[in-house]
Amino acid sequence: MTRENPSPFSQLPATDRLLRDPAFSALLAQFGHAQLTDTLRQLQEAARAEIRASGALPAWADDWPQAARARLTARSALRPVFNLTGTVLHTNLGRAVQAEAAVEAVSQAMRSPVTLEYDLDGAGRGHRDRAIADLLCRLTGAEDACIVNNNAAAVLLMLAATAAGKEVVVSRGELVEIGGAFRIPDVMRQAGCTLREVGTTNRTHPRDYRDAVNDNTALLMKVHTSNYSVEGFTKAVDEAELAAIGRELDVPVIADLGSGSLVDLSQYGLPREPMPQALIAAGVSLVSFSGDKLLGGPQAGIIVGRRALIEKLQKHPLKRALRVDKMTLAALEATLRLYLHPEKLSQALPTLRLLTRAPDAMQDQGERLLAALAPAFPDFTVRLERCLSQIGSGSLPVDRLPSLALTFTPADGRGSRLAALAERLRGGEVPVIGRIGDGRLWLDLRCLDDESRFLEILLK
Repeated sequence: MTRENPSPFSQLPATDRLLRDPAFSALLAQFGHAQLTDTLRQLQEAARAEIRASGALPAWADDWPQAARARLTARSALRPVFNLTGTVLHTNLGRAVQAEAAVEAVSQAMRSPVTLEYDLDGAGRGHRDRAIADLLCRLTGAEDACIVNNNAAAVLLMLAATAAGKEVVVSRGELVEIGGAFRIPDVMRQAGCTLREVGTTNRTHPRDYRDAVNDNTALLMKVHTSNYSVEGFTKAVDEAELAAIGRELDVPVIADLGSGSLVDLSQYGLPREPMPQALIAAGVSLVSFSGDKLLGGPQAGIIVGRRALIEKLQKHPLKRALRVDKMTLAALEATLRLYLHPEKLSQALPTLRLLTRAPDAMQDQGERLLAALAPAFPDFTVRLERCLSQIGSGSLPVDRLPSLALTFTPADGRGSRLAALAERLRGGEVPVIGRIGDGRLWLDLRCLDDESRFLEILLK
């Protein structure tokens, strides 16, 4: 006599049977016997836990090969995601998407030995920054350049190599803190410098810098407040004016631009950001900026300026600790070379392409997606709504970019249903990352390139 309602536990397939199933052949070839076996045992334990909690098999038990693939893929520390948060340069999602030229350059550098520190002319040791330094000088007008692993490292190296044991004069309104509690006063201490604050939070005048300079002054420093804005009754000394004071008093001037842009963004309808070449032309001695923000390249800290000061940076012991590898240099060089062809920059550089994406293109894409997705989410009201994107990563904190988003509003108004949807999208084969606000899940379309893959993920 057979049982009409077998226990869900009895429906769990044995590991050996699953491994013999032809449906798992591709997974065995890709991940190997040990990994797949371990994953299947984990899935079985998860299924048992679900049965104990609900009395039924989990929904994914209808497709064990897909469940195993999802879990094996999820083990990767760096998983591709859809960034639909509305923040183009999202720190937690890797900031700038790299140009195809940079991807190819990195791939080539990984496949073979390269002239990282080898001088082909002299058949001896060269300097790893040299080729890219020449390119940076061409783009910015600087005498020389230095590359380290991020802009925080660039600031630390500038201070340690040129001002250890001496005073550095900075406006109180520029003593910023960026992500990860990176504070200018703390960096000063780590570099062995003494911070000399001048002015007030909202107003600093030229005389404040002049009055602060003494025999122990090493630098005048300007910090671009890229991650916040002070408005109202304000006064600041710009880089050109500070450089003039530095020449007058024979004190070098350094500037931390943070994001930094090598092109005038206003020509693309974006808010203007200070450019390193403008500061160099104004007489600033050293300028540092990031490689992976508005520049659109890999994570790197770039320092351009006077040759004599750059030589000090290159000889400092910290430089070796902060130097970048061949993959970073390859990606950075390929990205910088795109700037030599400005006519194609807005399409060749993903960061600029996403920031300047046409509203009509987002509208057309949104209407196609809405027609496909609305019937697939009956428990939600799906709409195409206007919203505002942001550049992100401390870049242009006040300015916003008009954008469009697909929004999902629970038909029953329950916030738990909204949270469950967001969790479900994050848990997909390719996670979809949006934002929740005003009782809706917003999927900003500004950074959505692969429309067909996105639909495939959401309609599963």
